[in-house]
Amino acid sequence: MVITIIGLLIGLVAPAALRQLGGARVSVAKQSIERLGTVLDLYSLDMGSYPTTEQGLEALVKKPSAVSNWNGPYLKGETVPLDPWSHPFIYRNPSERPGHDYDLCSNGANADGAKKDLLCNL
Repeated sequence: MVITIIGLLIGLVAPAALRQLGGARVSVAKQSIERLGTVLDLYSLDMGSYPTTEQGLEALVKKPSAVSNWNGPYLKGETVPLDPWSHPFIYRNPSERPGHDYDLCSNGANADGAKKDLLCNL
């Protein structure tokens, strides 16, 4: 009887807890994108433009070749942070979206890169 009750509780509580965890990751991803956007703005102020797609977010931690005004590193540590699902953020300059200078996105939980679930800078 006790095992049945515990099983029912786990069956009811576990899905709700997993939904909360998924929502928390989305929130952290959005905050990380905003923070990285602020750092990209600082980079742009120093350099006069955002990093190219080829330079990527690595330009925030390692000086790109043939640049003179780089005042980095712009991020702590030697590597670019990953999104909450341990995937690299997607960075493109110029943006593929009208009205944006660059794209900074996360695939979310979909490692396959399904565009419908991208979380991007606003």
